[in-house]
Amino acid sequence: MARFLLFAFSDCKDPAREDEFNEWYDNMHIPDMLEVPGMISATRWVSAESRENQQRKYLALYELETDSVEEFDGKVRERGMRTVKEGRFSDLPEFDPHNIPRVYKQIMPEKRAK
Repeated sequence: MARFLLFAFSDCKDPAREDEFNEWYDNMHIPDMLEVPGMISATRWVSAESRENQQRKYLALYELETDSVEEFDGKVRERGMRTVKEGRFSDLPEFDPHNIPRVYKQIMPEKRAK
């Protein structure tokens, strides 16, 4: 199986509810997504830079293994729809549009500083 990284950039639609957004993301959304077969791990990051009109303040970085990105993506969509039906999805996140690539495959072995 090949390893991939999935980048999910997001913003909170309501800055006044940002704590609620982060609580939901960390304690409900990430655990739900880690149930998808092939998911290995997840971490969340916040931008270290503050810019005017900044978009995508947050990053969730998932590590995964799969033989088929298309099949994996279908499982992610299926799990996502189930969270909506179960009332576990929030109205607060704003994600990148679907034409933005999210899953990346490593093309060069890791190099380290000397």
